[in-house]
Amino acid sequence: MNARFLLLGLLLASGANAAEKLAVAPVSYKQVPLTYATEGVVEAVKQATVSAQISGRIVEVNFKAGDFVKQGQVLVKIDERAVREAVAGSVAQVNQAKAALDEAKANLERQKQLFQQKFISQAGLDSAEAAYKSALAAYNAAQAGSGAAATTQSYATVIAPYSGVVSAVHVEVGDTAMPGKPLMSGFDPADLRVLATIPQGKWNEVRGGAGAQLEIPSLNKWVAPRAVTLLPVADARSHTAKVRLDLPESLRGVIPGLFARAHFVTGEARKLVVPTAAVLRRSEVTGVYVVDAKGVPQLRQVRLGDAAGAAGIEVLAGLKAGEQVALDPVRAGLQAATK
Repeated sequence: MNARFLLLGLLLASGANAAEKLAVAPVSYKQVPLTYATEGVVEAVKQATVSAQISGRIVEVNFKAGDFVKQGQVLVKIDERAVREAVAGSVAQVNQAKAALDEAKANLERQKQLFQQKFISQAGLDSAEAAYKSALAAYNAAQAGSGAAATTQSYATVIAPYSGVVSAVHVEVGDTAMPGKPLMSGFDPADLRVLATIPQGKWNEVRGGAGAQLEIPSLNKWVAPRAVTLLPVADARSHTAKVRLDLPESLRGVIPGLFARAHFVTGEARKLVVPTAAVLRRSEVTGVYVVDAKGVPQLRQVRLGDAAGAAGIEVLAGLKAGEQVALDPVRAGLQAATK
């Protein structure tokens, strides 16, 4: 019984929604920019893979893919017992070298006094000076080794070099770390850009990037880049150059690797356009719901041209200026089905 009432309620609600007046917009001629479009890929300006610098068993992995980390947070910890033993050994070597240096210095002072009193020869004094210099060199080497050992100990704690999102974790607790082994990868989501390729004939039109727009098809988004940079190096084989388009920091949902299109303004033209929201794409059919004077929607197949940014999409066939199209084709389809 409850299921019947629920079904009846859904039918009534869909009927009420279908009866509501559809939002429409006219198909019209507009001055739209002529653009040159090229394909590109989103990439992170800051992206890095942190690697192990010492050997040891991994005892902590504090983040997983997709987590946000702040600069300075501990990503991975490596068992540092072997490193601590090495540090302790280097400290002992420093102490031993210091004792040998003190003894060599005291012996040199005694030999100098004996030499002044004519009790030893110049060769005896020279031998004492050589022994002191050797002990001093050994002490300096031991100190350097101790400093290197202390620095190595700090490598057991791997921290985030900057704030960002973890894109991949390459190890698990219990794995053995080796110098150079990747541990974790990440990128800064606030600093992204699109890298595209431009042919030689378009360089002058693209340079400066005035009016450029970026299209992210998978997110159905159009944005203006913060900056456009044509890299000053060309490919000798393809006669193309790379152009970088910096994405706005406030843009959300964009990740490295996404497909993108860069649209560069090359002029203006008067074109017949339809609002982007009105276009319905199903398999190989592209259409819009044309609403007549009585408010009745009817599906009509159309042929479209290039996207015209905020102005909509160019109409090549199937519509004429002044016709009204539904801005919500899904609701229009429901309403058409009830007629």
